[in-house]
Amino acid sequence: MAEEAILGFLQNNEQITDSGQFSAEFNVDHNEVVNVIKSLHGFRYIDVQDIKKETWVLTDEGKKYAAEGSPEVQLFLAVPEEGSISKDELQKKLAPSVFKIGCSQAGKNKWVEMGKQVSRKVKHVEDKVKGQLLQIQEGKESDKDSINSLKARKLIVPQIWKGYSVKKGPNYAPERKKVATDLTRENLQNWKELEFKEYNFEAKGAPLEAGHLHALLKVRKQFKDIFVQMGFEEMPTNNFVESSFWNFDALFQPQQHPARDSHDTFFLKVPSTTRTLPEDYVEKVKRVHESGGYGSRGYNYDWKREEANKNLLRTHTTAVSSRMLYALAQKPFVPKKYFSIDRVFRNEAVDRTHLAEFHQIEGLICDRGLTLGDLIGVLKDFFSRLGMSKLRFKPAYNPYTEPSMEIFSYHEGLGKWVEIGNSGMFRPEMLLPMGLPEDVRVIAWGLSLERPTMILYDIDNIRDLFGHKVDLDLIKRNPICRIGI
Repeated sequence: MAEEAILGFLQNNEQITDSGQFSAEFNVDHNEVVNVIKSLHGFRYIDVQDIKKETWVLTDEGKKYAAEGSPEVQLFLAVPEEGSISKDELQKKLAPSVFKIGCSQAGKNKWVEMGKQVSRKVKHVEDKVKGQLLQIQEGKESDKDSINSLKARKLIVPQIWKGYSVKKGPNYAPERKKVATDLTRENLQNWKELEFKEYNFEAKGAPLEAGHLHALLKVRKQFKDIFVQMGFEEMPTNNFVESSFWNFDALFQPQQHPARDSHDTFFLKVPSTTRTLPEDYVEKVKRVHESGGYGSRGYNYDWKREEANKNLLRTHTTAVSSRMLYALAQKPFVPKKYFSIDRVFRNEAVDRTHLAEFHQIEGLICDRGLTLGDLIGVLKDFFSRLGMSKLRFKPAYNPYTEPSMEIFSYHEGLGKWVEIGNSGMFRPEMLLPMGLPEDVRVIAWGLSLERPTMILYDIDNIRDLFGHKVDLDLIKRNPICRIGI
């Protein structure tokens, strides 16, 4: 109907000056008219020119006042014609927002006497606000003062209206010719009788519906390849839920440590505790915490089993490392290189650099006679494969490593040294209760997956990389990751 109306109108007229007015005159939906105009323009039946108009529309609050009346009039009508009403009684008659705004506007208009008792100062009032709102709702013009007043009260907002002016194009005809769009057998047999649609060699094909790898997965694959090239085995990290024992106690982390507080860790309500732990190992861990051993004085406190039994969302993948080392100690010793890249959880305030869940990269080597020099050498080899050849190390403290070192790399783009990870040698108080030989040492290091990914993809807010606010177009567009190239 819209197409017939447009082509028929142009047959006897120079142009359609406004598609909006045309829609109203012919009682056709404007969106339908716009779609037809675009289609006819594509085949050059018509030429078009854009029209943009700024109109005003009512907000939800404005629509409410257009239907029920302005707050000041509602308040005025709630005040008795003769005598007065207490402010408390008047407040009970009106909605809180209506009472608050009504008091302000009615007082400003000098319609009522405000005090402990409220009374009318005039006999009749005109609801100009409602009238102005209805006028705008009906699409009628309003004066500038009315618009400014309603806008200041946030009862109306501007809206850009888009339409077209239309005139005949080079291929104009009173009726659209049907053109063939497909090279079917029938069309090829009757090709002399048909008019084919012009082929657009510039048109892009329909985008393929396919899955896309997240930037974190691309960077993770690069890290994994580096570990595998260096001879490491991947640890199973499929358990997000861990017991406090493996997450903290087995790592020689005292039960009063701040990291074990609910402000830093997510504890589970159901199931709240673990079912089984290796009892002989638990007893050794308890003893080393309470009174020490293996050259250590321990922490000298009463170790509580109920604290160790609490279930939580793991705060680091080192919980997996403790399980793997314990399993390794139960067999004849064989040197091992392990790594893991997986998600961990911490009860942290979310901001542009912190999330409550993120990914941790961890590597460890377990062998006889390892030293701090071995750790530094492995770190230089590992990070050089990431394109970071300038490294510095700074002494640090971790409950389960001694000595411990923070790792810094020189960032050419920032022109300064940036912390990129943490490292150390696992303490004897952690390793010997497991049953590992006394001459076995474990060197380990860790870093986050998000920080290098943000640097590689030039993302300055972690919430744009991981979480519910991620732009899906970013997932489709992000390039292949090549670390160290």
